Formats: sequence, C-alpha cells, structure tokens
Amino acid sequence: MTTAAPAHAAPPRTPRTAELVAVAARFAETSEARRRLAPEVVGALRGAGFARHLAPAAHGGAEGSYTALLRAVAEVGESCAATAWNAAVYAILGRMAAHLPPAGQAEVWGAEAGADELFAASVAPAGQVARDGDGYRLSGTWPFASGVDDAAWTLLGAITPEREYRFFMVPRAAYRVLDTWDNVGLAGTGSNAVALDGVYVPARLTCAQADLMAGVVDGERALVPFKAVNGLTFVAPALGAARAALRDSAARLAAKTEITGKPARANPATQTALARAGAEIDAAHLLLERAAAAADSGTPSQRELARAPRDFAYAAELLGSAVDRLFRAGGARAQHTGGPVQRAWRDVNCAAGHAVLQFGAAAGVFAHHLMDAESARNGERNDV
Repeated sequence: MTTAAPAHAAPPRTPRTAELVAVAARFAETSEARRRLAPEVVGALRGAGFARHLAPAAHGGAEGSYTALLRAVAEVGESCAATAWNAAVYAILGRMAAHLPPAGQAEVWGAEAGADELFAASVAPAGQVARDGDGYRLSGTWPFASGVDDAAWTLLGAITPEREYRFFMVPRAAYRVLDTWDNVGLAGTGSNAVALDGVYVPARLTCAQADLMAGVVDGERALVPFKAVNGLTFVAPALGAARAALRDSAARLAAKTEITGKPARANPATQTALARAGAEIDAAHLLLERAAAAADSGTPSQRELARAPRDFAYAAELLGSAVDRLFRAGGARAQHTGGPVQRAWRDVNCAAGHAVLQFGAAAGVFAHHLMDAESARNGERNDV
C-alpha cells in the first residue's frame, strides 16, 4: 500500500509525463480543431508539474534542470507538439517570473495553485507605457501569447518612457483575450492576443529585460543568464514532433508497395530519406543536450553563451529539414489531413519560424565572439 507524500515533501524535480503524453495524444485533433488545448489536456499539463519545474523553491517550485525539461518537453512533443509547446512556455515563465521583486513573486505565486499557477507571455515590445507614480500604465495589444486562455497571469514586454525594455506581469482580470490565433502549425497552442486599456502595473510586478538576460535578481547574479536557454523551450517541442514523424514514416514505408510492385523499403531513395532524417534529428538532439548541460552548470562560459542561440537556431533548421524530407518521401498518404507526418511537418516548420530561432542574428553573435576570441589569442601570441 502506498501513502501520500507529506505536505512538506520537496516537489519532483522532473515533470511527470506519462499521463500527459497519453491525454495529449488522445485530444490532439480536438485541440487543433479548437485552436487551444482541450480542458483535459490543460488539467494533465498542470498535474505534470511543468509550471513549477523552474519556479523558485521558496514558492513551491522544483528548481529543476534544463536537461530534464528538454527531455520531458520532447517526449510530450511526440504525442502533441502544441501541448509540448505550452508545457515549455509555462515552464520557462516560472523561470522568468523569478526575476520579479520578492513582493511580486509572492503575489503571483500566492494563490491556491501556488507554483502550479499557469503564466502566459507576449514578451516582444508592444503597446504603450506611461509612468504613474512608482508604477506604470499599459495600453495596447500584445500578440502571440501561447496558452493565454488558461493562464492566471500574462507577462508583457514593452518599452518605458525612459527607453528601458521591461516586462510587466498582469493578472487575468486586467486584460481581454482576443481570438486571433488561426495559424497552420501549432494550432492547438491558443496563442491569442491580449488587449489592455490603461491598466496599472505596480513596480513589484515588473523587471528589466537586461536583468533577465544577465540572470540578475535584486541586483545580484542569481540565475543562469537567460541567453543560455532562450530558444531551448521553443525547439524542444519540434524535436519530439520530428521523432514522431520519423517513427510513423518508417512504419508506413516498411509496409508500402511502390507503383513498380516492389517494396518501398528496398528503394535506396527511401533508405536515404529515413537515414538522413534520422541523422538530422539526432544531431539536433545532441546540440540541444549540450546547450542544456551548459545551462545546468550554472556558470556557462562566454563561448557557451554565444554558442547556445546558434545551436538552438541550427537545431530548428535540422528538424525542419528532417520533416520536409519525410513529408516528401511519404507521398500522398503522408499528406492526409489526419496523418501525423503532415501535422509534424506543419508544427515543426511553425516552431522553426519563431523569431528566437532565426539563424541570422544568432550567427552574428557567435561569429563576432569567435573572431574577437581568436584576435585576442593571436594578440597574446604576438606579445610573447
């Protein structure tokens, strides 16, 4: 006989994925048709512990690892990429909210749900901000807040009158959710817009974007710089979706007979498509595991900080290439609207289109770091 864990027991440091994977798979088509996760999926997601995974222990969070999060999100992504996407968003927002002042943290995690409270976000600067005493007033529309219909708070990015990029945590009662999400990929994420009209946000519910990127809380370095993980949670769902597409493609092609009457499995083109897609997926996985391990070290080097965004973007390119290859190799059967390969093809390409996963900006950061490091090394050699 098992007994319930005592109330004071530490929360699990790894999300519990088994039930969520099963529920997400069962409601994948329903979530896609609704353009937001089915209520049953949201309940299982909350119960799996994603929201608390990176949240501070002081507020009931698990302070878990990025490696565990990567693996859990990818596992869920094999059954439903939209569910995995929202699970990753809810998790990473527990990390972002940890940059609020202590009073703000106590407020957002102070409700009955505690560390399992769900947060959404639209962090790209939008709307208008005006100073109001020690706080601010926000007006305008913020797009693409994944999972916002089920969130109790939403974190919004904006530029203050002092030209500072800040984040503002706003409670659900203070904004309207606009039904704007009708995208071809990741359809079930419910990434709708929010609208505010002169909403007051006290200073305790704001933090500077610069502090987030540097890992600074209350003026001191307390967390791994966000640049080490920004993008990891967006590409992890694509990793799972691509794996599912590879499995389904292999099963279908193994049983397929070509118009020549010969088995598809004997066709070198089929073998090459599966092998190349598998290699691309494995390469992306290895890059993501390395980046997660560097973040989990707590003290990633400057090279690792410059390399992580490059690796996230390149992993997204690899996964996009893999599902493109599988989609073409599968023929008309892989394109059926109810099939998993076409859904993965849409979901992975949608994820790869996220602004954080664009290779150009990441390439510039890494290339400059590499050239500066080598120039400095050559200068040291010349001084000897």
